[in-house]
Amino acid sequence: RICGICPVAYMMSAVHAMERMLGMEPDDGIRRLRRLLYCGEWIESHVLHIYLLHAPDFLGFDDAMAMAVKHKEAVTRGLRMKKAGNSIVKLLGGREIHPINVKVGGFYKIPDHAALCALLDELKWSRDAAADTVRWTAGFEFPDLHRDYEFVALRHPSEYPFNEGRIVSSSALDISVDQYPEHFAENQVAHSTALHSRRIPGNTPYCVGPMARFNLNRDRLSGATRELAVTHGFDRQVHNAFESIVVRALEVFQAFDEAIALIENFVAPSQAALAIPAGGGVAMAATEAPRGLLFHRYEVDAQGLIQRATIVPPTSQNQLTIEDDLRDLVQSKLHLPDAELTWRCEQAIRNYDPCISCATHFLKLQRRDGTDA
Repeated sequence: RICGICPVAYMMSAVHAMERMLGMEPDDGIRRLRRLLYCGEWIESHVLHIYLLHAPDFLGFDDAMAMAVKHKEAVTRGLRMKKAGNSIVKLLGGREIHPINVKVGGFYKIPDHAALCALLDELKWSRDAAADTVRWTAGFEFPDLHRDYEFVALRHPSEYPFNEGRIVSSSALDISVDQYPEHFAENQVAHSTALHSRRIPGNTPYCVGPMARFNLNRDRLSGATRELAVTHGFDRQVHNAFESIVVRALEVFQAFDEAIALIENFVAPSQAALAIPAGGGVAMAATEAPRGLLFHRYEVDAQGLIQRATIVPPTSQNQLTIEDDLRDLVQSKLHLPDAELTWRCEQAIRNYDPCISCATHFLKLQRRDGTDA
């Protein structure tokens, strides 16, 4: 229950870590259903961010309620798409918020194929709506903030990453998940209560999330998603964080496209869950939460009790990069009035889709001359 927006990500990182520690390998049916569940979470999280939190910035509105007055059709489309994502999470997870059906070894209960097929009509409508979303967001005007990020994400041999893969980066890093602590470290800084993640060596910031996944795994997207990206000018590397809203829209289309394929090519698991063997040790795993790479590490004793846990959320990993974006942005926008500069800074932070409280109006701007806004 760490996050109400992306609980599936935390569950998946945890169960994959425990299964790796215990030598458990759920069958392909379980694996495919877990990908389907992750599709549902990406859809509901990304659509919420695009339509209710981020699009108002680009269209000049304070919030989604104000935007809905002039863009009712768009907001209605977004709410219906989010509901489609919720339906996947509810069916596989037992409820829409904080699912209860996920367990180490598989699921407590497997829905029958007919129940999954009942979702298809709405998912196909939503896939078309996701294509409209890509077209819509690609038409926004993007502030110029191109930066040379080090992108970090999972990479799978054949799939766009959700639950599995090696950790790779745009600087040629290619490691197993177990090597994460050797290449990434969290540090406390004086100006924040949040831990800041840095690369080892170099003590440098890095970027996780949709831009990182897209830039490092564009060749793993479905054919339909790649075609959509080409149509709208995104068959390329993306280094402007403001364009991340289009990348999120492409990932929404990808998630709907994959969800439909998984249901239409359903593989029934041999059993709902494997029996959990006794044992302990060190457990590590990483999955791709909507906001980026999510790393879990546990130390478990022989009785199965967790003695130590480390969880590194994606927003924590992006903290330094967000601060660097703000420095670059402010330097070029100091001529703006305080209210507009504050809004631009908030928009830059919203590029990373942090938690709800940080994705709304929250920033206190203080200029060096001592004036506050």
